[in-house]
Amino acid sequence: MTLARLAALHGVATAYSPSAGVTVPVPDATVVEVLAALNVDAATPGALRASLAATEAARDARLLPATLVLWQDDPDAGAPPGRPAELPRPLATLPPGTELRITTENGDEISGTPRWARLPLGVHTLRARARDGRTGHSTLVVAPARVPQPAGHGYGVLVQLYSLLSTRSWGMGDLGDLRELADWAGRDLGAGFVQVNPLHAAVPGTPTDPSPYRPSSRRFPDPVHLRIEDVPEYAYARGEDRAELDALVARAGELREGVLRKGELIDRDAVWVLKRQALELLWRVPLGPGRQAALRAFRAEHGQALLDHATWCAFAERYGADRRQWPEGLRDPRSAATARERDALADRVDLHCRLAWLTDEQLGAAARAAREAGMSVGIVHDLAVGVHPDGADAWAQGDAFATGMSVGAPPDAFNARGQDWGLPPWRPDALADSGYAPYRDLLRGLLRHAGALRIDHVMGLFRLWWVPEGRPPTEGTYVRYDADAMLAILALEAHRAGAVVIGEDLGTVEPGVRENLQRRGVLGTSVLWFERDWEGDRRPLAPGTWRSDCVATATTHDLPSTAARLTGEHVGLRHRLGLLTRPLDEERAEDTEEVAEWLAYLRELGLLEEGPRDEEAEIRAVYRFLRRTPARMTGVWLPDAVGDRRPQNLPGTWDQYPNWRLPVADAEGRPVTLEELAVSPRLHALMDVLRPSTAPPDARGV
Repeated sequence: MTLARLAALHGVATAYSPSAGVTVPVPDATVVEVLAALNVDAATPGALRASLAATEAARDARLLPATLVLWQDDPDAGAPPGRPAELPRPLATLPPGTELRITTENGDEISGTPRWARLPLGVHTLRARARDGRTGHSTLVVAPARVPQPAGHGYGVLVQLYSLLSTRSWGMGDLGDLRELADWAGRDLGAGFVQVNPLHAAVPGTPTDPSPYRPSSRRFPDPVHLRIEDVPEYAYARGEDRAELDALVARAGELREGVLRKGELIDRDAVWVLKRQALELLWRVPLGPGRQAALRAFRAEHGQALLDHATWCAFAERYGADRRQWPEGLRDPRSAATARERDALADRVDLHCRLAWLTDEQLGAAARAAREAGMSVGIVHDLAVGVHPDGADAWAQGDAFATGMSVGAPPDAFNARGQDWGLPPWRPDALADSGYAPYRDLLRGLLRHAGALRIDHVMGLFRLWWVPEGRPPTEGTYVRYDADAMLAILALEAHRAGAVVIGEDLGTVEPGVRENLQRRGVLGTSVLWFERDWEGDRRPLAPGTWRSDCVATATTHDLPSTAARLTGEHVGLRHRLGLLTRPLDEERAEDTEEVAEWLAYLRELGLLEEGPRDEEAEIRAVYRFLRRTPARMTGVWLPDAVGDRRPQNLPGTWDQYPNWRLPVADAEGRPVTLEELAVSPRLHALMDVLRPSTAPPDARGV
């Protein structure tokens, strides 16, 4: 019981419930290792008793917790507008006569009895002094009760940006393509948003990990997404530099044609080789005074975080991306050796600062194009659940990450062995002690050019499954985070950016999580094939019974396309790759029955006419159904618009399947360019069913 008590005080679970009525104990050895990653020694009985005593003593002596949250204007708590819903409980239990002083994030001082209702939104510092001489301080987060909401019931497109090639891109989709897509989709299709995959900076190497969900840094985007010709200095290159650039453009055209015409896979590494050479040439083109001022302002705004990121990039160029192979002194971002080496590589550090700036500029241009095209939301950016253990963020913020731990998922009905994603988790104690500074900076950077932010595995705001190094995922455990603080900072930063927030809440979700997210205005994710009455007859949910606070879609990047689902081709693919857990005939029979049930229901609702199987008509019926739900946003998986059969990512595979390397293609597997999408009759027929004039007047369905 002593170990369980100590673990509970640090938010470490000693058991978990994979399903109702089932409790699985966590091995004691796992609990001990996770506590060690939190700098809590429980390795021996004596150490365990000492740690428990020290933890309880520190808790009892502390006047204030590390972080406090004050929600303003919370109608669900019964507070009148302009007043806080309730004071944080620790404030109500302070000893009588305790003096309070608040320093706002702007430096203003508030002492005496704070007028809580008039505190400005922000991240402030609260200090307390009790009559017995004890003092304490806390980060006080004053947040709006809810994040911004989308207007009306809009629709938009979902796409993995690298997969969307145009006749101008260099072998993979880029930010110029995103700008064009937003402009066209907003003006011609009436779309309210474009959702893309994470554009985070990748870990360099050969080959680079193609997954956008295991980045080097979530704080800064990857310059591989740059449209080289849109860099202003491109127009001013002369002489030999111009000739070299023209040659690179020609070679990029060969890469593009290889993907579009020869059936080659997207080769991110090959694209980056060419773009890096081009950017090195453009680096030699002098910046005009206005451009110099803009770069200086960008560097000043992003300060140490940008300098750290650029330094890591420069070190990785010289010594490789594996930090274990670096000279020992460089493994610490604050060491004297790091400072000396950064000075020695000043030119390369400057280059990487400039690349971050150029990428930020093009992200801003895409966001402006979306707004000017009339999009109500705009670009929806994606936040991966974690970062690569050897990447820039893990190096620069090492104290914030748990050493020897990896994020994953426990065993469930879909994966009996659990999952290990190879991503080091943030330490909840380090986040709290820093006033959540790394998290705040991350959100501010991502929301800079976002109309909305999708948070992958949003349940991670509440708890994450930690897997100790060397142990299988089945021997991990959950570690809790301060969900109130995580949500408050999210709400604050989203409010400041005017951005919607979408949570990917698919799969097993702890009771109360969806309700908490809903209360704060975070939209969920609802996928058609999963929306059934699981507690009742298990039939498809009627459209009117779907939740409204969600993005409704037919599929995701990790799931079969709608065409593959309707034709059963996804079962054949998983069979060929040895991923089925039952005989092929059983899998096919169940899949066929499920599809037939959905098609019958679509006919019953009058969304699909009787007659021979017509794949295009069935896909349109699926999206008509989604528009009949009350969902605030409806997302069209762009490959569905041309009948693509292939998933962008097939979980459970690595080199057996070309994950993250496929271009958008038609039903025959022929790549389709952005220009061809714009004139595709099949795409326009699908998008027509989403327009308000064709949406059913009664969104409640039957």
